[in-house]
Amino acid sequence: MIPVTTAQEMRALDEATIQGLGLPGVVLMEHAGFGVLLHMEDFFGDLEGKNILVVCGKGNNGGDGFVVGRWAMSRGARVEVVLLAELEQLRGDAHINASVFEKLYSGCLHCVTEDTGVLEGLLGWAEIVVDGILGTGLSSGARGLAARAIELINASKRPVVAIDIPSGLSADTGWVPGPAVDADLTVTFGLPKVAHYTFPAAELVGDLRVVDIGIPPQFVEKAGILTHVPEELDVFLLFPPRPLNVHKGRYGHLLGVAGSPGKTGAGIMTAQAALRVGTGLVTMGIPSSLNPVFEASLLEAMTLPLPDDEGYLLEGALEVIANNLEGKTALAIGPGLGTNPSTVTLVRALLAEVDLPVVVDADGVNAMVGALDLLRDRKAPTVLTPHPGEMARLLGTTPGEIQSRRLETARDFAREYGVVLVLKGAGTVTALPDGRAYINPTGNPGMASGGSGDVLTGIIGGLLAQGMGAGEAAWAGVYIHGLAGDKAAQEKSEVTLLAGDMIEVLPSIFKEWEEWSASVL
Repeated sequence: MIPVTTAQEMRALDEATIQGLGLPGVVLMEHAGFGVLLHMEDFFGDLEGKNILVVCGKGNNGGDGFVVGRWAMSRGARVEVVLLAELEQLRGDAHINASVFEKLYSGCLHCVTEDTGVLEGLLGWAEIVVDGILGTGLSSGARGLAARAIELINASKRPVVAIDIPSGLSADTGWVPGPAVDADLTVTFGLPKVAHYTFPAAELVGDLRVVDIGIPPQFVEKAGILTHVPEELDVFLLFPPRPLNVHKGRYGHLLGVAGSPGKTGAGIMTAQAALRVGTGLVTMGIPSSLNPVFEASLLEAMTLPLPDDEGYLLEGALEVIANNLEGKTALAIGPGLGTNPSTVTLVRALLAEVDLPVVVDADGVNAMVGALDLLRDRKAPTVLTPHPGEMARLLGTTPGEIQSRRLETARDFAREYGVVLVLKGAGTVTALPDGRAYINPTGNPGMASGGSGDVLTGIIGGLLAQGMGAGEAAWAGVYIHGLAGDKAAQEKSEVTLLAGDMIEVLPSIFKEWEEWSASVL
């Protein structure tokens, strides 16, 4: 797992290092700036003879910029620094490093407070631009001179290296509240920040690199960081090798409740995905009038025909489901259900009366609008998987508001209602009731197509059925879903990617993991 910090958490770690080790802040700044220089050399190659423009603000981000400029000079680069302030306005470690640079290279420092003509001219000269304008402490959109400088940098179309975070981004939310630097390379310090993985900010980060500035690992462990980015090894470790003496019942029995006219494919893909992640048995509870369609499409899964009216499930289906719960280990509710009032009533009754782990998606989520108290009352683990539009309906707000605070929204909802909340989208956020959250690094734009969410429901439902905890089933399921999308896109292309393509590549993922296991046993 990769720990991901807020700006405040990172400041606390910096301060703990400075106070706990007696390590001056200026030393950390030196490590940071030199680290940026090393990653620039790795990214761009030899910097000797290159024209590098460093644009600095008056905070510590600017101080880092002066260190980068000094080290780039020592590598033989031609460096000019534009400070968007007067030198006297800088404080602390930033002032120290600015003063050092001025003493060494006074003719290469340009203080700009109003007229941006000097900056515009140097942008035309530069081959590489280093952004040290604004750091992680930004609480609102960039304004004034900083905003103008950001706009000029973007307009220059020069390769940009962002120090810590592209200027103009909200480090804690991933929102872009105003003008923001579009970086090719971002070099951050200590640990990644929320914005590096959270969209829309993550789209402006470019290639992300992390510099070790000397924060001891034990300090990170004690910090109690609640947000992480899973890695493939974390998911792999949730799937130990299967013993020889097992049977299908050992790996769970998922009961799905899905389907309505025109949407039978949703339930079919849910069942197929659940089976492909190793679920022992899958039964799909579906409208009885649609049973022939499901029977013809599902060879390995079973069906449970339920009372319906013209293809929409009726409230009376609850009794049939209740009489068929023996041996079932999890529920998956929602794919292709529709929003018929009787079906909505059924969904609410299932959540209120069936004490099994459940994943709720699509129209199952829509059925919760106005009935969220049902979630608080549930004893069994509950996973909800809304996209931003569905989340907005649940909370009575707009998708834009949800997107502006994705991590915070998911975390608040999970805590308030005691559920695992999977807020879908680029950088899917999985939030647990205890405050932990996971930002998913896998997936691609090709997955934004019909049926993708149904595949995810089947994956998470299948993992729940096999006995995996709700939190692990959710974040691991999201990772697997995205990884399948990435592998399918490599084979097919993002543009032509279909949900079924993701199901088709699931076996190759698990085959690779089995080979990993065999290689270490």
